[in-house]
Amino acid sequence: MTNMKLAVIIGSVREGRSGPTIARWFAGQAQQHGLFDVDVLDVADTPLPVELPASAEELFDADGRPEDLRRLAARLEGADAYVVVTPEYNHSFPASLKHLIDWHPVQWQAKPVALVSYGGFGGGLRAAEHLRQVFCEMHAVTIRNWISFDQHWARFDAEGRLVDPEGPESAAKAMMDQLGWWSRVLRDARLATPYQA
Repeated sequence: MTNMKLAVIIGSVREGRSGPTIARWFAGQAQQHGLFDVDVLDVADTPLPVELPASAEELFDADGRPEDLRRLAARLEGADAYVVVTPEYNHSFPASLKHLIDWHPVQWQAKPVALVSYGGFGGGLRAAEHLRQVFCEMHAVTIRNWISFDQHWARFDAEGRLVDPEGPESAAKAMMDQLGWWSRVLRDARLATPYQA
């Protein structure tokens, strides 16, 4: 084990969502991989205020927030890497996920982000591609490999186990290998020279 930390973020808050099932599966794969301490962060557990703070100073000052929102910011800040689990809604990713990203403008900087998407026949491809643009603006690095579950409702059984695990487990290992490389390199760079956006 290293002391690197991975935040696995469940991006949907809808009732009946599949995000927790997919995130639990992926967290298990990440723990098995062994490079990270894994923290599963569910956006539904800490609802953010509807509106962003009125000033940039308030937005960038997480210390001035209520205790639960300070803890959320600290968990994001403490991560060396992120895996975002997202569905595709209306050809993009959920508003709840965009709201989380917008509320935390500096936590993602100079850190890698991997994507796990799910949806109908497209497997959440458009949600993943839109997130790449957003995370680029946040000064984060999205890695090339990602995992996509098309027709996700048929991919897991009633206990949350993959029906056909071989392909997704192989994809998860390859993605974690890439994420581990980027995490080490960027962490060392941040320690050597603090990142300036």
